Amino acid sequence: MKKKNLALSMTISTAILSLSAAGALAHLEPQDGEDMQKCYGVVKAGENDCASEANQHGCAGMAETDSDVNEWIKIPNGLCDKLVGGALAEGKTAQLDKDKKD
Repeated sequence: MKKKNLALSMTISTAILSLSAAGALAHLEPQDGEDMQKCYGVVKAGENDCASEANQHGCAGMAETDSDVNEWIKIPNGLCDKLVGGALAEGKTAQLDKDKKD
């Protein structure tokens, strides 16, 4: 009886952990219909949301430097263009218009 309870407990625990992991990762990538977008170049070290192909990692929180143009966070649409250094594509930096006067 104890072996049966142990097996059942392990099965239930595995199922719960699998669902938790899937739910935790689902929020990272902006989803269709969601009013969010990836913004590169504005991340503090260790605060990125997920993978970076250029830095060859696939996990959140692995950014090694502040403002790395290859690291991103998910923010509301339209906000990235308003942030200094924000870019919508990996490896790019926002170009400031030097001729523009306030």
